[in-house]
Amino acid sequence: MHELGIASSIVDALRAEAEARPGTRLRAVGLRVGEVSGVNPDALDFCFQSLVKGTDLEPIGLEIERSARRHRCPKCSREFEVIEYDPTCPGCGEFHTVLIGGDEMDIVYLEVEDK
Repeated sequence: MHELGIASSIVDALRAEAEARPGTRLRAVGLRVGEVSGVNPDALDFCFQSLVKGTDLEPIGLEIERSARRHRCPKCSREFEVIEYDPTCPGCGEFHTVLIGGDEMDIVYLEVEDK
């Protein structure tokens, strides 16, 4: 389960942010997880909650936003969301399109409040 390693890295990043912002409390962290990133959001949430339980980071919330798989057509340059695993360009019918999104896993925001 690589989600535990990812959750541990997120906790490390949060601890670094907390140290850089004395006098504040971390309230929530938001992630963007791509559909084809290989990350299971439920498993990631479980691992994250297990790591922060009983620590100074509790009760920080983890909010996960899913991002769709997106492709670009090399023939007509159209960008589109892949539906039902079909990478065919809806504009020109080209089958060999290029992945441009949906494989990411990013921290997109951090909510912080003064203590």
